[in-house]
Amino acid sequence: MKAHEIMVNPAYKVKETDSVRAVIEKFIKYRISGLPVVNERNEIVAYISDGDILRYVGRQEDQVVGSLFFSMVFRGDQDEYEDRIKRILGLNVMVIAQKKVYKVDWDEEVEDIASLLGKRQIKKVPVEKNGVLVGIISRGDVIRHSFQSTLAEEEQTPTLNRQLP
Repeated sequence: MKAHEIMVNPAYKVKETDSVRAVIEKFIKYRISGLPVVNERNEIVAYISDGDILRYVGRQEDQVVGSLFFSMVFRGDQDEYEDRIKRILGLNVMVIAQKKVYKVDWDEEVEDIASLLGKRQIKKVPVEKNGVLVGIISRGDVIRHSFQSTLAEEEQTPTLNRQLP
């Protein structure tokens, strides 16, 4: 089975010139947790997830850096949570999006996609064809399509032939 057979198309996306507000609005409207970021040619340039946003608005602790000769304190957030929430909305998406994007080609084997999602502990992976975004695949898509035919076959098999645990 290939990526193009199980991918969701069209994939929701944001442009590299969009604000984080556009990302949040799509997260809420479509009940999703991540989006590919594309340029004007629809090439994938970054990926933004709910985790990226939470890392930005979450409390940042003070950090002390020191050596034998000096020490410095980098102050964490002085702003209130609500202020950080408001501030992030106006930021350009590229400020907090991940530039290193795991992506798969449209004719990639589903087995390889399952391996990538599992090993890298990512929830979704954009699908590209000729360098352009054409879809997206989630962990759930892989699970559904991988097990659907096996479960359907088992339903057709008489109970006597099934292996019991």
